[in-house]
Amino acid sequence: MERLKMLDIEALALKKANHLSGGEMQRVAIARALINDPIIIMGDEPTGNLDKKNSDNVFEIFKQLSEEFKQTLLIVTHDPSFAANTHRIIEMEDGRIISN
Repeated sequence: MERLKMLDIEALALKKANHLSGGEMQRVAIARALINDPIIIMGDEPTGNLDKKNSDNVFEIFKQLSEEFKQTLLIVTHDPSFAANTHRIIEMEDGRIISN
């Protein structure tokens, strides 16, 4: 329940998916990923369809998960500003690591 509060989606439980905003849908997806309390959370372009405000919100949620719950995040992104705020960046090109 604590994480639902953190994600600010407690009130969305009875809403149909087509009545959620893009940011709300993204937070629901994060909540689904947290159900089994994983050690590693993997995200493929988690902010790809979001505006700047919601992208920043998702980043803050990931940061909080990492710090408070000691969960490791493995995120694939093409967003340089999202990547720039992480602890480590591994760049790939054509399936090969080009820098880390």
